Amino acid sequence: MNQSGVNCLRSFAREGIRVWGARTIADGSSEWRYLNVRRLFNMIEESIATSTRWIVFEPNDRTLWKSIRRDLSAFLTRLWRDGALMGRTPQEAFFVKCDEETNPPDTIDAGMVVTVIGIAPVKPAEFIVFRISQHASGLDTETVGGFNA
Repeated sequence: MNQSGVNCLRSFAREGIRVWGARTIADGSSEWRYLNVRRLFNMIEESIATSTRWIVFEPNDRTLWKSIRRDLSAFLTRLWRDGALMGRTPQEAFFVKCDEETNPPDTIDAGMVVTVIGIAPVKPAEFIVFRISQHASGLDTETVGGFNA
C-alpha cells in the first residue's frame, strides 16, 4: 500500500496501534513522496523566508549576494551537521547560488533578488533487511536487501 501513498495502521503488542509508514500521496517517483522530506523542505523554506526579511532594505548588489550566500550556507551547514542533509561534505549536501547569473539587470530593475538553493535531504530507509546467523564459531550478518513495503 505504500506505493499508493497509504501509510498503514499496525497493531504492536507492546506499543499499541501505530501509523506504519512515512509516505505522502505524491507520485511514487516524486521527490515529495516522503513525509520527512516534505516537512524538512517546509521548515527550510519558512526559516529562510523569516530570516531574510532584512534583504528588502539593502542595495541589490554583490555585497548583498555575498551576505545571502554566507547566511544561507551557515544555516544549511548546521542542518547538514545535524544529519538532515545527505553528503560527506556540505558541498555534496546543498548549494546556494546568488550572483549576477541569478540576478541579471532586469531582475534587479524589477526590485527582486533571486537565490537558487538546492538540498539533498536524507530519505527514510523504510526497510533494510538483513540476516543474522549465530553459530559455534561466531556471528554472521548478511544484507538481504532493502524493499519498500
